[in-house]
Amino acid sequence: MPVYLISLHQSTIKAYKDTVKKVELLAPAGSREALDAAIGEGADAVYLGLRSFNARMRTTNFAFNQFEAAVYACHYRSRRIYVTVNTVFEERESDRIYQLLEYLATVGPDGIIVQDAGVAKIAHDYFPSLPLHASTQMNIASAAGCNQLSRAGFKRAVLARELSLEEIRQIRQYTSLELEVFVHGALCVSASGLCLFSSYLGGKSANRGQCTQACRRLYESEKGKGYYFSPDDLELIEYLPDLITAGADAFKIEGRMKSAEYVGTVVSAYRFMLDNYEKDRERAILKAKAILQSDFARRKTNFFISGKSEDYIHPEQSGGTGIALGKIRDARTIDGKRWALLNSYEGLAERDSVRIHRKDDSGRITAKIQAIRYEVYGMLLLLDGDWRQNDELYLIQTASMTRNYKPVLPKNLDKFHKFPSNHAAPRPALLRLDGRKLEALFEPGNYVLAGKVAHLHAALTFRPKKAMILFNKLNAETMRREEESLPFKRDRLILWLDPYLAESDSTWLTAELDYWLEKGVSLVIVNNQAHFSMLRGKKVISIAGPWLYTFNQWALAYYIEQGVQAFIPPYEISRQDLYRLTEYLPAQFFAPIVFAYPDLFRIRADLSKKYGQANFIDRENNTFRLIGKRDYSVVVPERPFSITDLVPNLKKQGFRRFIVDLSNAEPSKGLYRDIARAVDQGSSLLNTTRFNWKEGFWSEETIRRDASKDDSKDASINKKPKSPPYAQRRQSRTR
Repeated sequence: MPVYLISLHQSTIKAYKDTVKKVELLAPAGSREALDAAIGEGADAVYLGLRSFNARMRTTNFAFNQFEAAVYACHYRSRRIYVTVNTVFEERESDRIYQLLEYLATVGPDGIIVQDAGVAKIAHDYFPSLPLHASTQMNIASAAGCNQLSRAGFKRAVLARELSLEEIRQIRQYTSLELEVFVHGALCVSASGLCLFSSYLGGKSANRGQCTQACRRLYESEKGKGYYFSPDDLELIEYLPDLITAGADAFKIEGRMKSAEYVGTVVSAYRFMLDNYEKDRERAILKAKAILQSDFARRKTNFFISGKSEDYIHPEQSGGTGIALGKIRDARTIDGKRWALLNSYEGLAERDSVRIHRKDDSGRITAKIQAIRYEVYGMLLLLDGDWRQNDELYLIQTASMTRNYKPVLPKNLDKFHKFPSNHAAPRPALLRLDGRKLEALFEPGNYVLAGKVAHLHAALTFRPKKAMILFNKLNAETMRREEESLPFKRDRLILWLDPYLAESDSTWLTAELDYWLEKGVSLVIVNNQAHFSMLRGKKVISIAGPWLYTFNQWALAYYIEQGVQAFIPPYEISRQDLYRLTEYLPAQFFAPIVFAYPDLFRIRADLSKKYGQANFIDRENNTFRLIGKRDYSVVVPERPFSITDLVPNLKKQGFRRFIVDLSNAEPSKGLYRDIARAVDQGSSLLNTTRFNWKEGFWSEETIRRDASKDDSKDASINKKPKSPPYAQRRQSRTR
């Protein structure tokens, strides 16, 4: 049994189960109306966001006086309330995040849901009254990850959504941390917290609460057009008893951007199931599922809960939600009003809500039906939203669903008047790092990350001091098998740990780390909280990888306390953010990535078995590749990220190590030679992108400025001319 996984004594487990009176039903409250619905239908707790630093910035959220009133009202009803502070923050925002946490500590919610280790550090050091819950964005999928968080002061982990029932059961066996499990709602095709897609397309990062849902778009491939990365919705209502037995403490419903009617419907179904399954499980399931038939969401999936990924993506299905009503055939003008012509559909009524899905997939808007006329040639709808011929319509809410819930917030909010202060954030005390020791083992120079063991030979083109290898299960097996023929000595290898660690992979990774550390490997790139648990007490230098999202000095302080000796900044970092970090930690302790085909998202399933090693093109003529890697797959851009021409400037700023990430590139003498020359000479490469290096994240000022613009304009920084058909483009690339 691994050291970090000490099985809880059976008496401890029994005592733990005895203390859990009831599993918490946790509902989203993206608006006052949704809050009313959640409480009205019997949710034990709600989670909501304020108007900054939360992962659903595009929903209504709560003003300060509304939030204070919500805390008071929920506590008066013996309900719990959690606040999402689940985005990363930039160094320039340190004062604002400190002020927000200080404000929350005075109001007194039951917990804060966080992603950024910097937020956790500030809260732990200065506002210990705020219980810490790890957001699913922290990518916690193992007991080792839970135990690391427990040591850091966390109370609960929102587990990654890609786990099986058996994995959840195993996690509970080896941790005492509270476990929160998503049971219903929209899914991300990407493994939790490992998506850069929206950020790559224009700076609207999911890690900043501005995801544009690039996975839901229409793509073109050799197979034609389809929604190739848009998953079904999660529904685990029949698994609730099994999840309770497995040790879940809270069941979470997704939907802070959903209507109050949706929230009320879903909460009522799960409340009924929890209250009745012990009497008659099968009957309770049937009744609960009957209630859920009116949630008007996508088709349902149990995702990975059964232990294998079912077919949860259907390219022919639009990425939107609701019941398909068909395409708008034409427009008719009657009495000066513009009516949409559709085929007849039974059961529609005035005041029903529909979603208009643009024919070119450029956007989606919500509208209400103002009037209905039935003619021999079809059905005419008068809508209060903008529409065009051939747009698709989806029914998302009926007027009959509307219920008048008792308001949770009082009518008069005058007595709720707390606001954040203007206090400046203190600076964290950064533990002193040993620069000499680092230089001896992580010498200044260029480093290459290879995606396959076979590519290590090609990496010699760069004359690297050491070679980095993506340490996934396949590569670990190959390294053992071909150990004697590896082109680098064991002490010249750096293990780049895979950012996703599911509980089922913990045992083999522990064994392989022990083996290679015994063989002389001394440097490991850490990309998951679980890795700290696994490396605890071992003779190794840990380097924080890009998937730990270190954007601020507080995150630096957190990871230095975990033993980190150097940092590889995130893929989506900007020049300004990186330079700000060097005001607190010398540049010599950072190794920026200067070239990469980054993972835009990571899927816990090999989709290449479904689509092949295919290329996909979006409406802006951006092209992406799907790469299957046996146990998972990634989507990468055809246009790589590159700042090779800025290497001389970086050297002037004090940076001494540079990383070329070729983990998603097939080796070729020409490619490797060109990149190596560009890094050495500080020259640029053709057909590359700066990613966020120049523009940075979208700021809140930018968000407010562009709030009135159509979402279709958010797709890309660089607009390209309309593209020819896929077959022609593909042919031109292969000539």
